[in-house]
Amino acid sequence: MAKLVSNVYGDALFELAMEQNQLDSYLEEAQGVLQVLQENEEFIQVMNHPKIIKEEKTQLLETIFKGRVSDEMVGLMRMIVEKDHFSEMEGVLQYFIARVMEEKNIGVAYVTTPMELTDAQKEAVEKRLLETTSYVAFHMNYVVDADIIGGMVIRIGDRVVDSSIKTKLYQLTRELSKIQLKVGESAP
Repeated sequence: MAKLVSNVYGDALFELAMEQNQLDSYLEEAQGVLQVLQENEEFIQVMNHPKIIKEEKTQLLETIFKGRVSDEMVGLMRMIVEKDHFSEMEGVLQYFIARVMEEKNIGVAYVTTPMELTDAQKEAVEKRLLETTSYVAFHMNYVVDADIIGGMVIRIGDRVVDSSIKTKLYQLTRELSKIQLKVGESAP
C-alpha cells in the first residue's frame, strides 16, 4: 500500500531531525510554519493556484521563510512545491509534529466540554490523563461545544473517551427504539 504524501515527507524530516540531533529545533520550526500557514489563507490560495508557476511559488517560499527557519526546512518546503504537493504541507507538518511528540512520549489530547474549564479543572484532567496513560506529559487542546450538554469528550490519537450527555442520550434513545420494536413485533 502506498504511503500518504504527508507520511513520506514527514518521515523524511523526522529522520533528518534525528540524524542531526535537532528534534527540538525542527519541532519548533514545524510548529511555527504550521501556524503561519493556518493564519494566512491568502498565502495558501496563492500557493495552490494552478496558474502560478512553481518557480514563482518556490521564490515566494524562500522570500518568506529563508533566514527564519533552517535551510533544511526551506528545502523540504521547496521540494514539496516542486512535486506539486503544497496542498499536503499542513498534513506533512502535523504528521512530523505527531511523530516528534510520540518520540518524546508526549501525548496530544483534545478535550471537548460544554463550558470553559477552570485552570484547576484543566489541571485535574491533565493529571488524570497522566495517571491513566504511559505518556510523561501532554499537550492539551481544549474546545467548548455546548451541544454535548454535559460531561466531556477526550481524544488522544485514535482513542476516544466520550462521557458526554449528548452521546448517552443518543445511546439511550437507540436502546429504547430496540425495546419498542421488540414489543411491537410480539403483538398479534
